[in-house]
Amino acid sequence: MADRPPAQEISDVAALRLLVHPLRHKIEKCLRDGPMNSATLARALGESTGSTSYHLRQLAKHGFIEEVPELSKGRERWWRVVPGDRRFPPYSRQTPEMRVALSEMARQNIAEFVELFSRFADDPEALGEWADAFLFSRATIRLTLDEVKEFFEEYIALVYRFSRPAEETPPSARPVHFRLLGIPEAAATEPEAGSAE
Repeated sequence: MADRPPAQEISDVAALRLLVHPLRHKIEKCLRDGPMNSATLARALGESTGSTSYHLRQLAKHGFIEEVPELSKGRERWWRVVPGDRRFPPYSRQTPEMRVALSEMARQNIAEFVELFSRFADDPEALGEWADAFLFSRATIRLTLDEVKEFFEEYIALVYRFSRPAEETPPSARPVHFRLLGIPEAAATEPEAGSAE
């Protein structure tokens, strides 16, 4: 089980815009697989080293990534993701600028998940026995707003319960992508007396 960091709410619009930037999103995604330097990232993403170096510094400035001093030599700097339980303000506390950034972030994440599913659906046999790891569940439950918050916290606790550091991960393990998406319905309206449904 991985140590669970304290929840950190990100309300700085500059930091939110940073996370929405497509190249920075790709850089952060690459670094989730382990430390990399700007040259390796540049080759992996088809970008220039100067560009990746600039975006790495911006991500580090806001605390999303950090330098790995034990790997860095001379001018060659290595970077890794800073683990965190990052949260965003609820809709009622978001400024218009935050709403634009968070809406774009949600679109990007959903598009990424659709792409993951499409790759699976195109050739599930390529996964062998791991095709059985495809999970699907759909549910509609009636909750109060406080219960929705409790449900979310229990989901996060479950994620950390099954997370572990790379050095404790068995060789037979592989990444499995999970996303939690909960969408409330608009309040149902009662039909007026005498009206047809």
